[in-house]
This record gives sequence, structure tokens and C-alpha cells, in this order.
Amino acid sequence: MTKSVAVLMGGTSAERAVSLVSGTDCANALRKSGFQVTCIDVTSDIRAVIDALKAQKPDVVFNALHGRHGEDGKIQGLLDLLGIPYTYSGVLASAVAMDKQKAKILFGAVGIPCPEGRVMTLDQIGSCADLEPPYVIKPNAEGSSVGVYIVRPGDNRVPIREWPFGDTALVETFIPGRELTVGVMGDRALGVTELRPQGGFYDYESKYTDGKTVHLCPAPIPDDIARLAMEYAVTAHRILGCLGVSRSDFRYADTAGDPGQLYLLELNTQPGMTPLSLVPEQAAHAGIPFGELVTWMVEHAACDS
Repeated sequence: MTKSVAVLMGGTSAERAVSLVSGTDCANALRKSGFQVTCIDVTSDIRAVIDALKAQKPDVVFNALHGRHGEDGKIQGLLDLLGIPYTYSGVLASAVAMDKQKAKILFGAVGIPCPEGRVMTLDQIGSCADLEPPYVIKPNAEGSSVGVYIVRPGDNRVPIREWPFGDTALVETFIPGRELTVGVMGDRALGVTELRPQGGFYDYESKYTDGKTVHLCPAPIPDDIARLAMEYAVTAHRILGCLGVSRSDFRYADTAGDPGQLYLLELNTQPGMTPLSLVPEQAAHAGIPFGELVTWMVEHAACDS
């Protein structure tokens, strides 16, 4: 049985604060389950991370990092080289899922509908006359709805002048309707949750501020749509080669009435584990307490080496 776990948390991405909360909660739950747990606050000093892991010699790493460098395959590659099993997906699945447009190509290849979109340079976005609102502008390689903007009819300003996410962005057709999400644990879908933000859309603030979004679990949607969402989530998990836990986010376009059209927006290989996070909530609804969930993740940790 695994006895020692090192929790990697923090990181240098825009999701550092979320990662610190996820890591702390997971560490506390693992301690209560009898594991010897140490926490490593990951910074840009990778040598310090390597030295800490070599000194602690954990049986497993619980990777509670989010965003760039934490869930894009880079830290996974380092852990593979060190020969330490870790939670969540490996290098390839992590890297492909983080590149939203590449992941959508794979999803489309197995028949999962996704919003139409393309990666464009900021200059192209600013000068493109054929972009008809409403459409969505977002980073192609960030999570937690960081940097997501919806350009609606009548808007006279495209928010790219202050864009801090590189020289390109993913531009997608805006899908009206409801926000749905499905957690996957191993080979099973945990359930479907509908997310109803109290104002605007389901952005970073709505995700991580208590009271900003109502979570409806199970989602009040037709049974056949719920089954389809769970089927798509498991298929997406498998087609990317994900391991452990993942979460797929959908838009359910039902503004013209039922049945509507389901669209997969993206798959998150390392969903949050905060008190407001969706996978722990769905697991609890399925009869899996938080401590049991993170213990399962540790026990199913793997290494590509």
C-alpha cells in the first residue's frame, strides 16, 4: 500500500491560487486517510522541486497543479524521468488536452460535436471583417476560464490590446444555452451538473467565488441528453488517453426547445479539488466521499516510464 504522498501545489500559472486551495484540501484529506503527506509549493525553480522530491522519496505524487506547466505535460514528463507515479493523466493526454484546438480535432474524429473555431493571431482578430458576433475569444492553452471573453452584437471593442496570453487566441462560435459539466473517474461518468452563474457567464470569478454560481446536480435536463453528455465525456477521456479523473465541459443549446444540441467545449485533465469544485461534488452525489475520492486517485497513480 502507498504510504507517502508528495502534493505538488501552487505553480506559476494564472491558476496558482486555485491550486494552493486544491492541494491543501487534498493533503488534509489524505492525512485523515492515513497517508504520510508532504506539500511542495512549486515555483519557477524546478531544481528546488527536483531536490525536494529526491529528499522526500514519496511513493506517489498528487499533482494538484493547474494551468501551464502543471497540467500541460511538462511536470508529468519530469515525474516520468524521476520514476515517480503521479495522479491524473500522462504527458501526451495532458499536452493534447491543454491545446484546445488540437483536442477538438480528436473529439470531432469520434463524432463528438464541438463549436466551430480556429486559432488566430491578435492582428487577424483585430482586422478580420468576417467575424460575426456573438463569438468567444479565449486562450488556446489555459484553464479555469482564464482570459475568456464573449463578443456580442453591438460591442465596439475587441479586448485584445491587453491580451497577456501570447500572440494568438482561439476564436469560437458562441453557443447559446446551458452550461453542463461531467466528471469521469476511471471508466465511469460521475454525473451531470448544470451551472447557473448569477451574473454574466461562467468565468473564473464565477467558478471560484462562493455564491456566484448555482450548481444543479443532477442537471435538470432530459434523460437522453444526460446520458449523451456522460457518453461523450467517457469517450473524450478515452480518446485522449486520460487516466484517473477528468472533467468535460459542455454547452447545451436548448434555447429553441428540447431536444437541443450538445457541444463539448473542452476536457480538463486536472479538475479542481476545492470546496467549490465540481468533481468532488459529483463524486459525493454518487456516494463517494472526498477522502475516498483522493485515496482512489493515489491508489491509481501511474508513471509512463
